[in-house]
Amino acid sequence: MSRDMLPIMAQQTGPDRRSAARTAGTADAVPADAAPADAAPAWSGARNGELGDEVDELVACWQAERPDLDVEPLQVLSRVSRLAKHLDRARRAAFAAHGLEQWEFDVLSALRRQGQPYRLSPGALLRATLVTSGTMTNRIDRLASTGLVSRHPDPQDKRGVLVVLTDRGRAVADAALADLLLSERELLTGLDDAQRSQLAGLLRILLAPFDARHVAEQQRSRAGPAPRRDRPAGFIH
Repeated sequence: MSRDMLPIMAQQTGPDRRSAARTAGTADAVPADAAPADAAPAWSGARNGELGDEVDELVACWQAERPDLDVEPLQVLSRVSRLAKHLDRARRAAFAAHGLEQWEFDVLSALRRQGQPYRLSPGALLRATLVTSGTMTNRIDRLASTGLVSRHPDPQDKRGVLVVLTDRGRAVADAALADLLLSERELLTGLDDAQRSQLAGLLRILLAPFDARHVAEQQRSRAGPAPRRDRPAGFIH
C-alpha cells in the first residue's frame, strides 16, 4: 500500500509516537524488527490538537536515532520535496489532457508569455528552459513537426532563426495553462489569501539567491573565458 493511502493513526504523544509508527496496521503491538523490510511506516497525523503529516514522523524518528544532528532543515525541505511531487503529478495530468508533455509546455509557455509576436531565438529558449543546445534543437524540431511552432529567418541576423508560436500552439498553451492553474489552486485550498502571500514571500527569499547565481553563470558563459592573468589580455600565441 502506498504512503498516501495509509490511514491516519490515532493521536500519540511522547515516546509512544515512534513505536506507534512502527507497529501501525497490526492488531497487536509487535517489535519493530518483526515488520516486513519493505513495509512503509505509518504516520500519526494530528498530535496535541495540531495538524500533522508524514514529515513530523520522519523528523521525530531521525531526532531519536541521530540526536547528534540538527534535522530541522527537514521540516521545510522535506515538505517542499513532497509538494513538488504532488505538483509534478498535477502538471502532467493538466498537460496530458491537451496532448502535451511537460517539456512541450515549457517551450510553448516561454514563447507565449513574451507577448506578440510570440517569438524567441533558440538560444533564448534554451536559457529560459534550462536545457542544452542539442536538446533544444530536437525539441524545436518536434514541436514544428506538430504545427505548434514554426521557424523564421531572423531579420536582424542573416545566419539566425527565430522560433515563433503558431496560432494552434498559442491556443494549446492557453488551454493547458488554464487547466494547470485550476489544479494548482486545488493544491493551495488549505491556505487563505494572507497565508498564500506569506508563503510566497518566504519561498521568494529562499529561491532568490539561486536565481541570481544562475543569471550570473549565464552571463559568464556568454562572455566566454576570462583572460589569463599571467599574460596581457589579447595576447595571441
